[in-house]
Amino acid sequence: MKTANERLLDELIGHEVDLSRLSNGQVRAIIKILNSKDAELRAALIEAIDNLGTDLSAPAVDRALAEVLRLNQATFVEIHQALDQASDSLISYELAFQQGALRAVLPAVVQEAFPVVAPVFSRVKAIAQARPFQGRLLREWMAGIEATRAAAVRDAVRAGVVEGRTTADIVRTVMGTRAQNYADGILQKSRREVEAVVRSAISHTAETASDAAYEANSDIISHVEWLSTLDTRTSTDCRIRDRLPYSLGTYKPIGHKIPWLAGPGRIHFCCRSTKLPILKSASRLGFSDSATRASMDGQVPQSTTYAAWLAQQSAARQDEILGPERARLMRQGKLKLDDFYNDKGKFLILDELHDRLKLAAAQKS
Repeated sequence: MKTANERLLDELIGHEVDLSRLSNGQVRAIIKILNSKDAELRAALIEAIDNLGTDLSAPAVDRALAEVLRLNQATFVEIHQALDQASDSLISYELAFQQGALRAVLPAVVQEAFPVVAPVFSRVKAIAQARPFQGRLLREWMAGIEATRAAAVRDAVRAGVVEGRTTADIVRTVMGTRAQNYADGILQKSRREVEAVVRSAISHTAETASDAAYEANSDIISHVEWLSTLDTRTSTDCRIRDRLPYSLGTYKPIGHKIPWLAGPGRIHFCCRSTKLPILKSASRLGFSDSATRASMDGQVPQSTTYAAWLAQQSAARQDEILGPERARLMRQGKLKLDDFYNDKGKFLILDELHDRLKLAAAQKS
């Protein structure tokens, strides 16, 4: 019979798949908003270029592009509103899931003594909105992308007119071409930036909600473990943290020195890592009944770590993930995955690795 922690891990793995699908769907919805304005933007851009006189000063170009800039601003207002609504839905969903998952795995006798608590929605929303990710709040990210997009359009128009290019040429530079699915225009950069911010905002919001859910149930949760995705796209930051334990609430390292930093789902853009709450043992909760012990105990569920997963991969895949030199050192048994990092979790460059090998060899001799 699986323990409560093992069953909880199963629940969370399935949940991460659902969150990934939700993220993909939200990205498609937001990019659809961006693309839906292209026809209006193109028409306004053509009119602005045709009406632009010989004065190419920044104020004159801004006046000519007034409708283009207004459309750009209105688009990002709509995107922000859509993200706010999505955030509210995600917080409600995440809080309900975490409460349901804990109730599903805990024995009834434990729940009678320690009822599963759901955090207040408004408090979680306030935390998510006030806590920056990757150094900025969501509204600041969107304002920055809007401003950068407007400046790129303005610069392309000024440069095109100075170079004597036709209106059609300038518009193609900005909007892109149908043959390339419009990916060759300068607006493509803002699409990629919006996608990265949307994915990061979703993981930031989901992790903030699960933080609150676990902290609200600290009487039954001992600590949390970092869970990294096992594939070739896992970042260097997340590889070293996979399955490492951290204290609940303060998120201090337990038995190691690798810092939590922003946490899973937030440590870098588009982070796919999450965390696993580790339930307290029956004895720590004050239960001595053998049936309760059998269903609760077995403290940490067994699972493949990133290091163990990587060791089982082909040489080609190891080379792809670590680079040929690091992968060769690992296969030769000279270094393990942990050895590629310092005690703060920083990925070492090759020169630093070779210095570490020389020091180890000198200590042995």
